Amino acid sequence: MKRIFLLCIACCFLSALSAQSTRKIRELENKRKELHQQIAESETLLQSTKKDVKSQLENLALLTGQIEERRRYIHTIETDVNTLAKEITTLQRQLTALQRDLKEKKKKYEASVQYMYRNKSVQEKLMFIFSAENLSQTYRRMRYVQEYANYQRLQGLEIERKQRQVVSKKKELEQTRKAKENLLKQGETEKAKLEIQEKDRQTLLANLKKKQKGIQNEISKKKRSAQQLNAQIDRLIEIEIEKARKRAEEEARRKAAAEAAARKAAAAKAAEANKKSSGETASTSKSGVKTSGKKVAPVEKFNLNNEDHRLSGNFERNRGILPMPVTGPYVIVSHYGQYAVDGLRNVKLDNKGIDIKGKPGAKARAIFDGEVSAIFQYNGLNNILVRHGNYISVYCNLSSVAVSKGSKVSTKTILGTIHTDSSGNSVLHFQLRKETAKLNPELWLGR
Repeated sequence: MKRIFLLCIACCFLSALSAQSTRKIRELENKRKELHQQIAESETLLQSTKKDVKSQLENLALLTGQIEERRRYIHTIETDVNTLAKEITTLQRQLTALQRDLKEKKKKYEASVQYMYRNKSVQEKLMFIFSAENLSQTYRRMRYVQEYANYQRLQGLEIERKQRQVVSKKKELEQTRKAKENLLKQGETEKAKLEIQEKDRQTLLANLKKKQKGIQNEISKKKRSAQQLNAQIDRLIEIEIEKARKRAEEEARRKAAAEAAARKAAAAKAAEANKKSSGETASTSKSGVKTSGKKVAPVEKFNLNNEDHRLSGNFERNRGILPMPVTGPYVIVSHYGQYAVDGLRNVKLDNKGIDIKGKPGAKARAIFDGEVSAIFQYNGLNNILVRHGNYISVYCNLSSVAVSKGSKVSTKTILGTIHTDSSGNSVLHFQLRKETAKLNPELWLGR
């Protein structure tokens, strides 16, 4: 019975390992499928056919973003290939162990069969049992004959099960090898596509290098526009911070007033009790007034009320998995911070957020629950600030808005339509702040 129990445990353990291996392959495939779909969709974002510097710089940004996406996908494929290679090694080791175990069991079973063949007659078994010297020995010999028969039967069952395990493990190993081969082919295909994109980028760079003066003028124009936009955003965020400070201060005052009232009531009750017991009314009354006259400590500038604290905490817990602030296919065409444009001389960008290109008609959407704290216009386009506790997300370059100031929004609520310019570009400028500090949105968004 114990043997059967241990055998069942071993079978369950090996089945679990097999299921784990299959699940791992499926998980890797699902992740790659999402990335592949994003790349396929991003390729539908067409470049402008115009030859002016502005359009060519925008085309360069789009192509660079698409190349980055494909490189990221190729890196994921290479990582998955390494994971599958390790899985194959593990499976091969398990298969070898199973085959060795099966061989040993067959050897033992063969020996027991040969023994039984030599002592096969019923007469010999009966002679063995009845030749015992006493009744106790007779019983033990009967038990031995019975248990040996059971042992032989179990050995046969174990061999059958072990053979099934070997077949299953071979199949699993073959599936994993096939998945690795397919992945390697997919990687080669993606590398070939990347090579074509790299050549297109080099051609575009060669054209742009002839227009260095025009590039500098365009970059300077963009910088001036960005500085003016950021100045407005900074001013509105300072206003929002001041509002948050006042909300927290008011909440603290209400709390302090309630505590003071409670203390006063408790002091009055104690005074009444003292009056009845000792008659020391004057000193008790004096003590009560003194307690209720306590001053409330001043509130620091960035204190938050309870609701703001709750929103901030929830927002922080979603770091790295917040949804992209655009609907449909997208490509990040400008990253956060200061960086040089690879391939162009003396071309440096300074972005306080990120620029995300979508399809014409794409919508901007809230990345988390919050409240619309401001809507303002710049260069005839709309810009929205959404407050998430002491975090603020900023959505710029909208042709129309679907919310109003003070609106409560939830994750993925549509805020408005992204403006499409004359070249067909629909680019959302997105920023993320924690109070006055500027954050890199790419570290917070899930991709």
